[in-house]
Amino acid sequence: MPQNTRDLSVWDDVNILIRDCIAQNRQAQKALYNKFAPMAYAVIKRYTRRDELADEMLNDSFMKVFTKLDKYAHKGSFEGWIRKIVVNTVTDHLRKYIKDQQMTHAAEMPEEVYMQDDIVGKMSYKEMLQIVRDLPDMQRAVFNLFVFEDCKHKEIAVMLDISEVNSRWHLNDARKRLKERITELMKR
Repeated sequence: MPQNTRDLSVWDDVNILIRDCIAQNRQAQKALYNKFAPMAYAVIKRYTRRDELADEMLNDSFMKVFTKLDKYAHKGSFEGWIRKIVVNTVTDHLRKYIKDQQMTHAAEMPEEVYMQDDIVGKMSYKEMLQIVRDLPDMQRAVFNLFVFEDCKHKEIAVMLDISEVNSRWHLNDARKRLKERITELMKR
C-alpha cells in the first residue's frame, strides 16, 4: 500500500495492483482503471460510433473486471483478460441494441471480396479505423470480431445471436463496403 496517495508507483506491478483491488482499495481500483481504460475504450470505439454507448460499455466492462478480479488465474496477460471481458461486454450490448438489424440472408454467399494490400497500405491507421467505424453496426461488429478478435464465424454467431451464414454475409458485406470506400478515397 502506498504511504502517500501520490506514491502510486508501488502499483507498477500488476499483481500487487490486482491484490489491492481485490482488497477493495479504492486508490488501487482507480489506478487499475486509469491504466487499462484507454485500451478498453479503444477496443469499444471500434464497435460503436456513439460516445454515450461507448461510455456505458466501458463502465459495464470495468464493473465486471472489478467483480471478477478474484477469478483472474494469473495465466496469460492481464490486459488480454481485461480485453476478453470488454469484448464480451460489447457483444452483450450489441445483441441488445442491434438485434433489429439482423437479416436472414440466402445460404448461397456472394463471391469473397478481397482488397489489394498496396491500397490499404497507403492509408493511415486512423483513416482505416474511421472507415470501419462508418460501417453499419452489424457489419462493423462482425468485421471487428473476425479481423481484430480472430473469432470464427461459429463463435461470432453465438456471440451476436445470429446464424453462421449471417455472420459470413455481414463480413462479406463489410469487406465490400470497405473496398468501395477505400477505392473512392484513393481516387481523390
